[in-house]
Amino acid sequence: MTALGEFCFDVATGLSLGARERQEDAVVADFPRGAPMGFAVLSDGMGGHASGDVASGIVATELFSELKLLSSAPAQMEQVIGAALQEAVTEANRCIALYEGQHPSAQGMGATLVAPVLFENRLYWVSVGDSPLYLFRQGKLFRLNEDHSYAAQIDRLHAQGIIPLEEARNHPDRSALVSVLAGGEIAKIDCRAEAMSLRHGDIVLAASDGLHSLSDDAVAEVLQGQQQNSGGQICDALLQAVAAQKCPEQDNLSLCVIKVDPMGADQNASKPAPVVSKTDTPVLETGQVVHIDRNSHQGVVRTVVSLTRKARK
Repeated sequence: MTALGEFCFDVATGLSLGARERQEDAVVADFPRGAPMGFAVLSDGMGGHASGDVASGIVATELFSELKLLSSAPAQMEQVIGAALQEAVTEANRCIALYEGQHPSAQGMGATLVAPVLFENRLYWVSVGDSPLYLFRQGKLFRLNEDHSYAAQIDRLHAQGIIPLEEARNHPDRSALVSVLAGGEIAKIDCRAEAMSLRHGDIVLAASDGLHSLSDDAVAEVLQGQQQNSGGQICDALLQAVAAQKCPEQDNLSLCVIKVDPMGADQNASKPAPVVSKTDTPVLETGQVVHIDRNSHQGVVRTVVSLTRKARK
């Protein structure tokens, strides 16, 4: 539980391997106790492509390091938040291009991104790709960020009566992305540079597209039933709800739950499981060193990121 101004934020992250052979998602949250701001970064490596896990690690590392450096002066950071987020995304994309140039076998790697940033109760975000950012408020679920996939365009065609429902649901291009961080030109960036005010009782949920095994109504039902519980319990309930679908092709799933509580709420945060394995991503020439510790407990994988950053040349 972290207090930002008159608000408390109960933040939890979680990952699940799903039916995949390796974890290509990365997620990290930074909400220091007593700090005036906090942020989370979630990235989904492009499934089926070379080095998707490396791509998501690069994106998470670069965004985390840029935002962490700026957070030492939060008032100044908020004044330029739009430009700061855009620049961080551009730099992450450049790092992917750099890595591809040095590792020919990684050609075709890429990742999505969603990163909510809070200054007290003021919410901003940046996203690229189809990883959703939701707001649950008073029993209703709202998608906040843009969906940079063909699914959104196909659904619009159905809403306009151009294609039937069954064709829209089963269209072969639904999962194709129209924008992604892959080292080249970024087709679309959704950057919220004007503050959205959060209220007591709100739940902000960032996720990878592995959450789409659940309908929006099903996600809202889980949040409605868990809204009095801790962020960690909400996170676990969502992971369990996805696992209960028993989808034979379940994608990796990563989550960050940010629950807005009034001051004076229970300050006890759940402790993470002990570290049982460790995977290191490469040291990039731009100077980032990231160690990702993945802990598995009953099929749920939690990630903790520690970062060392050198000065850029």
